[in-house]
Amino acid sequence: MSSDDIWRQFGIATWRAQRSRLSAMAAGGLTLVIVAAALWGSGSITPRVQWSLEALFLRAEVDQNGVLSTPVYIELENEGMASFVLTGISAEIPGLRLLSADQAKGESSEVAVESGNRQIMERRIVITDCAAVPHEPQPIRFTYRTWLGPGSVEVMGDSWGLPGLKGSVPVAWQRGLAAEVCNDAVSPDWP
Repeated sequence: MSSDDIWRQFGIATWRAQRSRLSAMAAGGLTLVIVAAALWGSGSITPRVQWSLEALFLRAEVDQNGVLSTPVYIELENEGMASFVLTGISAEIPGLRLLSADQAKGESSEVAVESGNRQIMERRIVITDCAAVPHEPQPIRFTYRTWLGPGSVEVMGDSWGLPGLKGSVPVAWQRGLAAEVCNDAVSPDWP
């Protein structure tokens, strides 16, 4: 009888095999968590999107039906390591309506943003009620497509500054946009 036979009689060989299987499962699970965290952090699973509106180009436009709107240039920045294709943009904000891409005006409904790059897209925002635009920051929802498939993400915009008695007053992006456009519609001399 060898020492291995004695160890097996006491169940130690079985205990060692079970322990090695548990160690292998734990190592596999840890590897899976590390890979998932790396993909998440890289922007491969959920893109890390930053956006901003360029206030310099805002102007009030009133059509023949009396609808107040403004063209907006949305700057998209991909902070992740994986590229994505923006397939849609929407916002549910009282007093504002973000229109979809107008193919006749050359607006693209899909925009590809490579890792670390920026893209600018043009859209139009209709202001349905200047007073109804909320003062609290509101997100914009972006739908996208990556190599892993489609998804969506809501992103808050940076606050704006409006001229006040004591300098610039910070306001939510949508409130600043509405104030600029609504004031421009009634007074073209608005700063």
